[in-house]
Amino acid sequence: MSSYQKELEKYRDIDEDEILRTLSPEELEQLDCELQEMDPENMLLPAGLRQRDQTKKSPTGPLDREALLQYLEQQALEVKERDDLVPFTGEKKGKPYIQPKREIPVQEQITLEPELEEALAHATDAEMCDIAAILGMYTLMSNKQYYDAICSGEICNTEGISSVVQPDKYKPVPDEPPNPTNIEEILKSVRSNDKEVEEVNLNNIQDIPIPMLTELCEAMKTNTHVRSFSLVATRSGDPIANAVADMLRENRSLQSLNIESNFISSTGLMAVLKAVRENATLTELRVDNQRQWPGDAVEMEMATMLEQCPSIVRFGYHFTQQGPRARAAQAMTRNNELRRQQKKR
Repeated sequence: MSSYQKELEKYRDIDEDEILRTLSPEELEQLDCELQEMDPENMLLPAGLRQRDQTKKSPTGPLDREALLQYLEQQALEVKERDDLVPFTGEKKGKPYIQPKREIPVQEQITLEPELEEALAHATDAEMCDIAAILGMYTLMSNKQYYDAICSGEICNTEGISSVVQPDKYKPVPDEPPNPTNIEEILKSVRSNDKEVEEVNLNNIQDIPIPMLTELCEAMKTNTHVRSFSLVATRSGDPIANAVADMLRENRSLQSLNIESNFISSTGLMAVLKAVRENATLTELRVDNQRQWPGDAVEMEMATMLEQCPSIVRFGYHFTQQGPRARAAQAMTRNNELRRQQKKR
Protein backbone atom coordinates (compact mmCIF):
# COMPACT_ATOMS: atom_id res chain seq x y z
CA MET A 1 0.00 0.00 0.00
CA SER A 2 1.37 3.38 -1.00
CA SER A 3 1.88 6.27 1.37
CA TYR A 4 -0.94 8.23 -0.32
CA GLN A 5 -3.41 5.41 0.31
CA LYS A 6 -2.26 5.19 3.93
CA GLU A 7 -2.91 8.93 4.29
CA LEU A 8 -6.47 8.45 3.04
CA GLU A 9 -7.19 5.52 5.37
CA LYS A 10 -7.42 7.79 8.43
CA TYR A 11 -10.37 9.65 6.86
CA ARG A 12 -12.38 6.48 6.14
CA ASP A 13 -14.16 6.28 9.54
CA ILE A 14 -14.88 10.00 9.95
CA ASP A 15 -18.52 10.85 10.68
CA GLU A 16 -19.43 13.82 8.44
CA ASP A 17 -22.78 14.38 10.16
CA GLU A 18 -21.10 14.78 13.51
CA ILE A 19 -18.71 17.39 12.06
CA LEU A 20 -21.58 19.35 10.50
CA ARG A 21 -23.51 19.40 13.78
CA THR A 22 -20.55 20.99 15.51
CA LEU A 23 -20.19 23.86 13.00
CA SER A 24 -21.47 27.34 13.82
CA PRO A 25 -23.89 29.23 11.49
CA GLU A 26 -21.05 31.40 10.20
CA GLU A 27 -18.97 28.34 9.37
CA LEU A 28 -21.92 26.70 7.62
CA GLU A 29 -22.44 29.83 5.48
CA GLN A 30 -18.76 29.90 4.58
CA LEU A 31 -18.89 26.20 3.67
CA ASP A 32 -21.92 26.85 1.48
CA CYS A 33 -20.04 29.63 -0.35
CA GLU A 34 -17.07 27.32 -0.89
CA LEU A 35 -19.30 24.63 -2.37
CA GLN A 36 -20.84 27.14 -4.76
CA GLU A 37 -17.43 28.20 -6.05
CA MET A 38 -17.12 27.29 -9.76
CA ASP A 39 -14.43 27.42 -12.39
CA PRO A 40 -14.33 30.99 -13.78
CA GLU A 41 -12.06 29.98 -16.68
CA ASN A 42 -14.23 27.17 -18.04
CA MET A 43 -15.28 28.50 -21.47
CA LEU A 44 -17.79 25.67 -21.88
CA LEU A 45 -20.02 27.07 -19.10
CA PRO A 46 -22.30 30.08 -19.55
CA ALA A 47 -21.07 33.31 -18.01
CA GLY A 48 -23.63 33.13 -15.19
CA LEU A 49 -22.48 29.67 -14.06
CA ARG A 50 -18.74 30.27 -13.89
CA GLN A 51 -18.90 32.09 -10.54
CA ARG A 52 -21.21 32.05 -7.54
CA ASP A 53 -23.68 34.84 -7.01
CA GLN A 54 -22.20 37.33 -4.54
CA THR A 55 -24.97 39.93 -4.80
CA LYS A 56 -26.86 40.44 -1.57
CA LYS A 57 -29.04 43.35 -2.72
CA SER A 58 -32.60 42.75 -3.82
CA PRO A 59 -33.32 43.41 -7.55
CA THR A 60 -34.51 46.94 -8.35
CA GLY A 61 -36.51 45.95 -11.43
CA PRO A 62 -36.21 44.53 -14.93
CA LEU A 63 -33.17 45.31 -17.08
CA ASP A 64 -33.49 48.48 -19.16
CA ARG A 65 -30.66 48.38 -21.68
CA GLU A 66 -31.14 51.90 -23.02
CA ALA A 67 -31.20 53.42 -19.55
CA LEU A 68 -28.08 51.47 -18.59
CA LEU A 69 -26.20 52.72 -21.67
CA GLN A 70 -27.24 56.31 -20.96
CA TYR A 71 -26.09 55.96 -17.35
CA LEU A 72 -22.70 54.57 -18.38
CA GLU A 73 -22.24 57.32 -20.98
CA GLN A 74 -23.14 60.00 -18.45
CA GLN A 75 -20.72 58.53 -15.93
CA ALA A 76 -17.94 58.52 -18.54
CA LEU A 77 -18.58 62.19 -19.35
CA GLU A 78 -18.54 63.22 -15.71
CA VAL A 79 -15.16 61.60 -15.00
CA LYS A 80 -12.51 64.29 -14.86
CA GLU A 81 -9.65 63.88 -17.28
CA ARG A 82 -6.27 63.18 -15.80
CA ASP A 83 -3.80 66.04 -16.04
CA ASP A 84 -0.63 65.49 -18.03
CA LEU A 85 2.45 64.93 -15.98
CA VAL A 86 4.33 67.36 -18.22
CA PRO A 87 2.06 69.97 -19.83
CA PHE A 88 2.55 70.59 -23.54
CA THR A 89 3.84 74.09 -24.25
CA GLY A 90 4.90 73.78 -27.89
CA GLU A 91 8.50 74.64 -27.05
CA LYS A 92 11.12 73.06 -29.27
CA LYS A 93 14.02 71.71 -27.33
CA GLY A 94 17.37 70.73 -28.64
CA LYS A 95 19.16 71.74 -31.80
CA PRO A 96 18.23 70.67 -35.34
CA TYR A 97 20.53 68.09 -36.90
CA ILE A 98 22.91 69.47 -39.50
CA GLN A 99 24.72 66.90 -41.55
CA PRO A 100 28.43 67.54 -41.39
CA LYS A 101 30.26 68.13 -44.60
CA ARG A 102 32.36 65.22 -45.70
CA GLU A 103 35.83 66.12 -46.77
CA ILE A 104 36.92 64.24 -49.87
CA PRO A 105 40.25 62.51 -49.32
CA VAL A 106 43.13 63.45 -51.52
CA GLN A 107 43.16 59.97 -53.09
CA GLU A 108 39.54 60.39 -54.27
CA GLN A 109 39.89 63.91 -55.60
CA ILE A 110 39.74 64.10 -59.40
CA THR A 111 41.34 66.92 -61.28
CA LEU A 112 39.97 67.71 -64.73
CA GLU A 113 41.27 69.92 -67.43
CA PRO A 114 40.32 73.60 -67.13
CA GLU A 115 38.07 73.39 -70.23
CA LEU A 116 36.07 70.45 -68.75
CA GLU A 117 35.84 72.12 -65.37
CA GLU A 118 34.37 75.23 -66.96
CA ALA A 119 31.96 73.21 -69.13
CA LEU A 120 30.64 71.20 -66.18
CA ALA A 121 30.31 74.29 -64.01
CA HIS A 122 28.00 75.95 -66.53
CA ALA A 123 26.11 72.76 -67.63
CA THR A 124 22.33 72.64 -67.14
CA ASP A 125 20.46 69.81 -65.43
CA ALA A 126 19.40 68.38 -68.78
CA GLU A 127 22.99 68.28 -70.01
CA MET A 128 24.17 66.67 -66.78
CA CYS A 129 21.46 64.01 -67.14
CA ASP A 130 22.63 63.19 -70.67
CA ILE A 131 26.25 63.01 -69.53
CA ALA A 132 25.27 60.62 -66.72
CA ALA A 133 23.51 58.39 -69.28
CA ILE A 134 26.53 58.35 -71.56
CA LEU A 135 28.78 57.42 -68.64
CA GLY A 136 26.43 54.52 -67.75
CA MET A 137 24.98 56.00 -64.52
CA TYR A 138 21.52 54.60 -65.25
CA THR A 139 20.50 54.68 -61.57
CA LEU A 140 20.25 58.47 -61.68
CA MET A 141 17.38 58.51 -64.18
CA SER A 142 14.43 56.57 -65.46
CA ASN A 143 14.70 54.00 -68.24
CA LYS A 144 13.05 56.33 -70.75
CA GLN A 145 15.53 59.13 -70.03
CA TYR A 146 18.46 56.73 -70.20
CA TYR A 147 17.57 55.24 -73.59
CA ASP A 148 16.58 58.63 -75.02
CA ALA A 149 20.02 59.96 -74.13
CA ILE A 150 21.80 56.90 -75.55
CA CYS A 151 19.85 56.58 -78.82
CA SER A 152 19.53 60.26 -79.67
CA GLY A 153 22.32 62.64 -80.60
CA GLU A 154 20.48 65.60 -79.08
CA ILE A 155 19.49 66.55 -75.56
CA CYS A 156 16.10 64.93 -75.11
CA ASN A 157 15.67 65.42 -71.38
CA THR A 158 14.56 68.94 -70.53
CA GLU A 159 13.61 68.22 -66.90
CA GLY A 160 16.94 67.16 -65.48
CA ILE A 161 17.83 64.49 -62.98
CA SER A 162 15.14 65.69 -60.57
CA SER A 163 12.52 64.25 -62.95
CA VAL A 164 13.38 60.70 -61.90
CA VAL A 165 10.76 60.74 -59.17
CA GLN A 166 8.06 61.59 -61.70
CA PRO A 167 6.36 58.82 -63.69
CA ASP A 168 6.69 58.71 -67.44
CA LYS A 169 3.73 60.07 -69.33
CA TYR A 170 2.22 57.60 -71.74
CA LYS A 171 -0.44 58.22 -74.30
CA PRO A 172 -3.81 56.77 -73.21
CA VAL A 173 -5.02 53.87 -75.30
CA PRO A 174 -8.64 54.37 -76.35
CA ASP A 175 -11.16 51.59 -75.92
CA GLU A 176 -12.12 49.50 -78.88
CA PRO A 177 -15.14 50.83 -80.73
CA PRO A 178 -18.33 48.78 -80.41
CA ASN A 179 -18.98 46.07 -82.95
CA PRO A 180 -21.00 47.68 -85.78
CA THR A 181 -22.34 44.38 -87.10
CA ASN A 182 -26.09 44.32 -87.75
CA ILE A 183 -27.23 40.90 -86.59
CA GLU A 184 -30.51 40.92 -88.51
CA GLU A 185 -28.78 41.78 -91.80
CA ILE A 186 -26.13 39.11 -91.21
CA LEU A 187 -28.85 36.55 -90.51
CA LYS A 188 -30.62 37.42 -93.76
CA SER A 189 -27.36 37.20 -95.73
CA VAL A 190 -26.46 33.84 -94.26
CA ARG A 191 -29.91 32.46 -94.94
CA SER A 192 -29.80 33.66 -98.54
CA ASN A 193 -26.26 32.21 -98.94
CA ASP A 194 -24.86 35.58 -100.03
CA LYS A 195 -21.48 34.99 -101.68
CA GLU A 196 -20.14 38.37 -100.50
CA VAL A 197 -20.44 37.41 -96.82
CA GLU A 198 -17.40 35.29 -96.01
CA GLU A 199 -16.97 36.30 -92.36
CA VAL A 200 -19.48 36.50 -89.51
CA ASN A 201 -18.00 38.52 -86.62
CA LEU A 202 -20.27 38.98 -83.59
CA ASN A 203 -17.49 39.61 -81.06
CA ASN A 204 -18.31 41.60 -77.90
CA ILE A 205 -22.02 41.90 -78.68
CA GLN A 206 -23.47 40.78 -75.36
CA ASP A 207 -27.18 41.39 -75.85
CA ILE A 208 -27.88 38.94 -78.68
CA PRO A 209 -31.01 36.88 -77.95
CA ILE A 210 -30.44 33.13 -77.72
CA PRO A 211 -33.14 32.34 -80.33
CA MET A 212 -31.41 34.64 -82.85
CA LEU A 213 -28.03 32.94 -82.32
CA THR A 214 -29.73 29.55 -82.67
CA GLU A 215 -31.33 30.67 -85.95
CA LEU A 216 -27.93 31.89 -87.17
CA CYS A 217 -26.36 28.51 -86.44
CA GLU A 218 -29.28 26.81 -88.17
CA ALA A 219 -28.75 29.00 -91.25
CA MET A 220 -25.04 28.19 -91.25
CA LYS A 221 -25.81 24.51 -91.86
CA THR A 222 -26.61 25.12 -95.53
CA ASN A 223 -24.34 28.13 -96.15
CA THR A 224 -21.42 27.52 -98.52
CA HIS A 225 -19.65 30.89 -98.54
CA VAL A 226 -18.92 31.80 -94.89
CA ARG A 227 -15.34 30.86 -94.02
CA SER A 228 -15.00 32.43 -90.54
CA PHE A 229 -17.53 32.36 -87.69
CA SER A 230 -16.64 34.23 -84.44
CA LEU A 231 -18.73 34.44 -81.25
CA VAL A 232 -16.18 35.86 -78.78
CA ALA A 233 -17.59 37.39 -75.54
CA THR A 234 -21.24 37.07 -76.50
CA ARG A 235 -22.32 35.44 -73.19
CA SER A 236 -23.07 32.24 -75.05
CA GLY A 237 -23.78 29.12 -73.01
CA ASP A 238 -24.43 25.44 -73.56
CA PRO A 239 -27.55 25.94 -75.77
CA ILE A 240 -25.45 27.92 -78.26
CA ALA A 241 -22.63 25.35 -78.02
CA ASN A 242 -25.07 22.56 -78.88
CA ALA A 243 -26.37 24.62 -81.83
CA VAL A 244 -22.78 25.16 -83.02
CA ALA A 245 -22.13 21.41 -82.73
CA ASP A 246 -25.18 20.62 -84.89
CA MET A 247 -23.98 23.20 -87.42
CA LEU A 248 -20.50 21.63 -87.63
CA ARG A 249 -21.97 18.22 -88.44
CA GLU A 250 -23.64 19.55 -91.62
CA ASN A 251 -21.57 22.56 -92.72
CA ARG A 252 -18.82 21.80 -95.26
CA SER A 253 -17.40 25.27 -95.96
CA LEU A 254 -16.48 26.76 -92.57
CA GLN A 255 -12.74 26.98 -91.90
CA SER A 256 -12.42 29.05 -88.69
CA LEU A 257 -14.55 28.90 -85.50
CA ASN A 258 -13.92 31.09 -82.44
CA ILE A 259 -16.12 30.73 -79.32
CA GLU A 260 -13.67 32.05 -76.68
CA SER A 261 -14.58 34.06 -73.56
CA ASN A 262 -18.07 32.68 -73.06
CA PHE A 263 -20.07 30.77 -70.44
CA ILE A 264 -19.80 27.32 -72.05
CA SER A 265 -19.42 24.44 -69.59
CA SER A 266 -17.66 21.12 -70.05
CA THR A 267 -20.83 19.57 -71.48
CA GLY A 268 -21.08 22.16 -74.25
CA LEU A 269 -17.37 21.94 -75.08
CA MET A 270 -17.58 18.15 -75.25
CA ALA A 271 -20.44 18.42 -77.76
CA VAL A 272 -18.42 20.83 -79.96
CA LEU A 273 -15.30 18.63 -79.85
CA LYS A 274 -17.25 15.52 -80.86
CA ALA A 275 -18.86 17.42 -83.74
CA VAL A 276 -15.46 18.62 -85.00
CA ARG A 277 -14.50 15.01 -85.70
CA GLU A 278 -17.30 14.83 -88.28
CA ASN A 279 -16.14 18.03 -90.02
CA ALA A 280 -13.28 17.78 -92.51
CA THR A 281 -13.04 21.44 -93.59
CA LEU A 282 -12.45 23.21 -90.26
CA THR A 283 -8.79 24.27 -89.86
CA GLU A 284 -8.94 26.62 -86.86
CA LEU A 285 -10.77 26.19 -83.55
CA ARG A 286 -10.54 28.47 -80.49
CA VAL A 287 -12.34 27.58 -77.24
CA ASP A 288 -10.18 29.15 -74.50
CA ASN A 289 -11.11 31.44 -71.57
CA GLN A 290 -14.49 30.05 -70.59
CA ARG A 291 -16.17 31.04 -67.35
CA GLN A 292 -15.15 27.82 -65.62
CA TRP A 293 -12.37 25.31 -66.14
CA PRO A 294 -13.71 22.44 -68.30
CA GLY A 295 -11.84 19.69 -66.46
CA ASP A 296 -9.38 16.90 -67.17
CA ALA A 297 -11.84 14.84 -69.23
CA VAL A 298 -12.42 17.70 -71.67
CA GLU A 299 -8.67 18.34 -72.05
CA MET A 300 -8.13 14.66 -72.82
CA GLU A 301 -10.94 14.86 -75.39
CA MET A 302 -9.25 17.91 -76.96
CA ALA A 303 -6.00 15.99 -77.36
CA THR A 304 -7.86 12.99 -78.84
CA MET A 305 -9.75 15.26 -81.26
CA LEU A 306 -6.52 16.85 -82.50
CA GLU A 307 -5.00 13.41 -83.03
CA GLN A 308 -8.02 12.22 -85.05
CA CYS A 309 -8.59 15.43 -87.05
CA PRO A 310 -5.57 16.16 -89.29
CA SER A 311 -7.35 19.17 -90.80
CA ILE A 312 -6.99 21.23 -87.56
CA VAL A 313 -3.75 23.23 -87.83
CA ARG A 314 -4.57 26.04 -85.32
CA PHE A 315 -6.11 25.35 -81.92
CA GLY A 316 -6.66 27.98 -79.22
CA TYR A 317 -6.67 26.64 -75.66
CA HIS A 318 -4.33 26.85 -72.66
CA PHE A 319 -3.89 23.35 -71.25
CA THR A 320 -3.45 22.97 -67.49
CA GLN A 321 -2.37 19.30 -67.51
CA GLN A 322 0.98 18.15 -68.85
CA GLY A 323 -0.28 14.96 -70.50
CA PRO A 324 -2.95 16.49 -72.78
CA ARG A 325 -0.63 19.44 -73.52
CA ALA A 326 2.12 17.17 -74.80
CA ARG A 327 -0.29 15.08 -76.89
CA ALA A 328 -1.87 18.21 -78.38
CA ALA A 329 1.51 19.74 -79.23
CA GLN A 330 2.60 16.54 -80.98
CA ALA A 331 -0.68 16.31 -82.90
CA MET A 332 -0.48 19.97 -84.01
CA THR A 333 3.08 19.47 -85.24
CA ARG A 334 1.99 16.44 -87.25
CA ASN A 335 -1.07 18.23 -88.69
CA ASN A 336 0.97 21.24 -89.81
CA GLU A 337 3.55 18.94 -91.40
CA LEU A 338 0.82 17.12 -93.32
CA ARG A 339 -0.59 20.46 -94.50
CA ARG A 340 2.87 21.56 -95.65
CA GLN A 341 3.34 18.34 -97.63
CA GLN A 342 -0.08 18.73 -99.24
CA LYS A 343 0.80 22.26 -100.41
CA LYS A 344 4.01 20.95 -102.03
CA ARG A 345 2.05 18.44 -104.08
